[in-house]
Amino acid sequence: LNQMEKAVEAAHTFFMANPEHMEMQQNIENYRTMAGVDVFQLVDREAKPHMESYSAGIKYYEADDFEAAIKYFEQALREYFNEDMECRILCEGPQRFEEYEYLGYKAGLYEAIADHYMQVLVCQHECVRELATRPGRLSPIENFLPLHYDYLQFAYYRVGEYVKALECAKAYLLCHPDDEDVLDNVDYYESLLDDTVDPTSIEAREDLAMFVKRHKLEAELLKSAAEGLGFSYTEPNYWIRENTITKRTSVQTSARREEGKKKSREGGKKVKQTQILIVHIKTLRSIIQSKKITKCGPLLYDNITFVYNSEQLNGTQRVLLDNVLSEEQCRELHSVASGIMLVGDGYRGKTSPHTPNEKFEGATVLKALKFGYEGRVPLKSARLFYDISEKARKIVESYFMLNSTLYFSYTHLVCRTALSGQQDRRNDLSHPIHADNCLLDPEANECWKEPPAYTFRDYSALLYMNDDFEGGEFIFTEMDAKTVTASIKPKCGRMISFSSGGENPHGVKAVTKGQRCAVALWFTLDPLYRE
Repeated sequence: LNQMEKAVEAAHTFFMANPEHMEMQQNIENYRTMAGVDVFQLVDREAKPHMESYSAGIKYYEADDFEAAIKYFEQALREYFNEDMECRILCEGPQRFEEYEYLGYKAGLYEAIADHYMQVLVCQHECVRELATRPGRLSPIENFLPLHYDYLQFAYYRVGEYVKALECAKAYLLCHPDDEDVLDNVDYYESLLDDTVDPTSIEAREDLAMFVKRHKLEAELLKSAAEGLGFSYTEPNYWIRENTITKRTSVQTSARREEGKKKSREGGKKVKQTQILIVHIKTLRSIIQSKKITKCGPLLYDNITFVYNSEQLNGTQRVLLDNVLSEEQCRELHSVASGIMLVGDGYRGKTSPHTPNEKFEGATVLKALKFGYEGRVPLKSARLFYDISEKARKIVESYFMLNSTLYFSYTHLVCRTALSGQQDRRNDLSHPIHADNCLLDPEANECWKEPPAYTFRDYSALLYMNDDFEGGEFIFTEMDAKTVTASIKPKCGRMISFSSGGENPHGVKAVTKGQRCAVALWFTLDPLYRE
């Protein structure tokens, strides 16, 4: 209908819920070009107001505009509690008999009434998860509601509102009473108060205090009802906080260091500087633990050359090695590839699954061995594909010092060939930026560990076979899918390996001439998902 603005809105809304869908991203650009307009306002028609305000708060917080951050976080909380009220009201009404056969349900009157209201209560209790989940997603944002108060406590501190900072810090502790960093903050904020203010008179924020009190009472009711009515109920952990603390403490302690220097220049008390130093040590420990920084294990084979570790590759759980294959093995593998690869293998026969400017071909170990036993390729060469895959698996398992067996999840010999006549003015990638076990969401700076991602993958490796092509560099990026942190030029025998999560977004630059071939390997620690 030539309504480009609405087309862009619809495409953007879909893309926000499906960030791995690169074709939709391309559609958005096409609509803009067709309309002759560089910038449409990107509108997510499914966006929740409290989520939008929360995202704006984070943006201003990270830009050190704490006044604006406070405004948006407070607005997000007001919207959140309004949405919570609406969510709970929508739970009132007929419920589903999911756990029993409806026609065989023979409860007495009082049992039926109690059962109905317990189903309503379960629905209302789940509003915490519902409001923390972006449209189109299955997984909620970790620690979502408490994070508002975590950001606010530090933002208020930075603008000198120590009473409000203390209220927010105490509110956060209602959900995480053992958080050492915030406990230290409480002590620190109390030390900054005027002598006329009694620290013990300052309570946690009433909005969250009432919310948590109700939440705990509901949980007790549900557990009691589950025992009395005989239905199963397990209280979920609604305040999971695996990936959020390091970011907050690292930002926070950096600002504290500035505060500490200022106090020192003004002749402040050394006690406070000691407190700040203690927090630095705790933060460093938490960063080390969160990034799983460990000593590297042996490479097992004498001829392999170590090139770069995680630190030198500006990331986490990364390693670059050379001479994993000999020149002769590279040539033999390349020869096997030409005899067994199919166009679009692994991608339902799609000739160009990642970019229209390249042809993609692939083959599995099983296919290579079958062709070998049938005499269609030399069996020795087919066996080499299997053997070098096993060699790579042993190296990864040893180098990362894994405590349990690493299994193959999927192994794929892949080649990408630049299509002639389609390389002028290319601005796409050979393989878009992605993570191997989660759905990368550059807009939200998140990686969602949920289907259709291969959530069981734990480690990945790429073993290169040649370098007689142009382009095709392997790149790591930040979660924004734009900021390149490391770039690796493939060559025979070179192997890059890394953990498969959102800490390692990666992709492949455009192959602009020739053919680039590699063995792609994905590993799992879960034997249920071994290849």
